[in-house]
Amino acid sequence: MADVRAFRALRYAEELGPVVAPPYDVLTEDQVAELRSRSPHNVVWLTRPGGDYEGAARRLQEWTADGVLVRDDEPAMYLHRTEFDGRVRLDVMAVLRLVPYAERVVLPHELTHRGPKEDRLALLRATGTCLEPLWFLAAGLRPLLEAAPAGEERSFTFAGERHLLRRVSDPSWVSRIGDLLAAQPVLIADGHHRYETTLAYAQEVGGDGAAAARFTLALLTDLADPGLVILPTHRLLRSGVAVTGGEPAGSLEETLQALPGQMAVGTYRDGRFQVLPLEGAVPVMELHRQVIDNVLGRRSAEEQLAYTRDAEEAVRWVDSGAGVAAFFLAAPDLAAVMKVAREGSTMPQKTTYFHPKPPSGMVMHRLDAATTP
Repeated sequence: MADVRAFRALRYAEELGPVVAPPYDVLTEDQVAELRSRSPHNVVWLTRPGGDYEGAARRLQEWTADGVLVRDDEPAMYLHRTEFDGRVRLDVMAVLRLVPYAERVVLPHELTHRGPKEDRLALLRATGTCLEPLWFLAAGLRPLLEAAPAGEERSFTFAGERHLLRRVSDPSWVSRIGDLLAAQPVLIADGHHRYETTLAYAQEVGGDGAAAARFTLALLTDLADPGLVILPTHRLLRSGVAVTGGEPAGSLEETLQALPGQMAVGTYRDGRFQVLPLEGAVPVMELHRQVIDNVLGRRSAEEQLAYTRDAEEAVRWVDSGAGVAAFFLAAPDLAAVMKVAREGSTMPQKTTYFHPKPPSGMVMHRLDAATTP
């Protein structure tokens, strides 16, 4: 199934702490400005160019020519260790063959919107480089990652987390990783828009089956990794009629405490909280099917919904008059997400938020149609 390989990474020659950044789509403009001020080489100069895609391409070329970025001489995989909140998560960075969803090798679980894909495709066309890893989940990885052989290591701190990056070129270990993943599909954890964009780009530029452009930069984590955390993403409705039929709740805290393990969502409108029972198996899917889709009618969800992981922010948003209602969700169940994906169904956009996000800038992948990874 999944074709995962070692690759010749493009990576920073300098210390990683000042130059890495969160993924492009979780950053505010203020955060982008702050990251740019940290270093003239911070990766956000590439990942968030503000529409100046050609400028990002020129900067990438300059950094490569000046030795800011260097290319590995031989293929390798990268072990990534994150320590946060008393937990440890292990990932491996490699490249994954790009295949259409219809082949059931790469399993999506969320719908996508057009706007982000247009932006990322323009950046790919300009730079010809995967600047950030897409995040995937698979079974059985953790024991192999714990047994990773020695290799060149770099450590850094970022956003209160401790990170270690180990370059592993040992052929035996690399082969074992590849063999494990060749027997199963992988689930997209984060990066649906970028996966679809990179697949489209690969089809544009062509190259034979072994070309680097046929592979995307992938960070892979064990489905059962104890450091894999999923956070809920709450919905904010800009306009629409009131939703009735819920049980009154006295506060936001009471509402949120009522949701885990229940087929229900919380709501807030006109200063009142409710716990709204639903029918079905996956709360976020049924919230959209039974409630939001009916409220919106023909109006676009992309235009009428906003999202936040901060429930208190959702309440403030409604109280300010910026929208009419908030919907609160418990953290999604990973087994349910995987079941939906294996059945070929998709959930609404912003269903899952895996935490903590892997920093961008640890390694990059050149999408060359004439060379191998």
